[in-house]
Amino acid sequence: MKNITIAIDGFSSTGKSTVAKQLAKHLGYVYVDTGAMYRAVTYYAMQNGLISDLDFNKEALIYQLPNIKISFKFNKTLGFAEVYLNAVNIEKEIRTLEVSSYVSKVAAISEIRQKLVEQQQQMGQDKGVVMDGRDIGTVVFPDAELKLFMTASAETRAERRYQELIERGDDVEYKDVLDNVKERDYIDSNRKDSPLKKAEDAIEIDNSNMSLDEQFNTILQLAKMTTEDCE
Repeated sequence: MKNITIAIDGFSSTGKSTVAKQLAKHLGYVYVDTGAMYRAVTYYAMQNGLISDLDFNKEALIYQLPNIKISFKFNKTLGFAEVYLNAVNIEKEIRTLEVSSYVSKVAAISEIRQKLVEQQQQMGQDKGVVMDGRDIGTVVFPDAELKLFMTASAETRAERRYQELIERGDDVEYKDVLDNVKERDYIDSNRKDSPLKKAEDAIEIDNSNMSLDEQFNTILQLAKMTTEDCE
């Protein structure tokens, strides 16, 4: 069976990573969480005092890009690849609401996008890859055989994210999560470089009322049909 490239784009907290991991595992494909790459750069900026509520030293972050080494290492116990920044596992650290509050600003910087897009294209050059993010079907892999665009209401996405953070033990308020979701939607959709938008040939999936199983089975069937069409 011929391997294909599967590009999954969409708004924050639409479950892109969850279904991408499931799909990659089922198909035996490589999974790349591009959002985690931008979160890793954001975490680096936070750790080095380059971004806060009061200031964002973009020039310093761009200058230090050569010092930022991002990699993925598969964790057999968890069943997916974790994110490493300069050889340190930061999978848990980058999933906080604080990182979420800054990541869209970091991702809007053209120099950072260029660096990470090049890495992402290298990761998927042999196909057999499932990649999720904001610009996979429009910029990273415009020729991907299957493009999906995930969406759901802001309230639904905020509730999912809120429950996820609470289960992790984070002390957060639903309103703060909802505000963050709406702010990220605006920044992602209105940035000048590679704004979040649905590719013309992408299949839109509104999972507001879908269970995880329904979502997975729907997308798996699309992947199978696309693969058969490419034979």
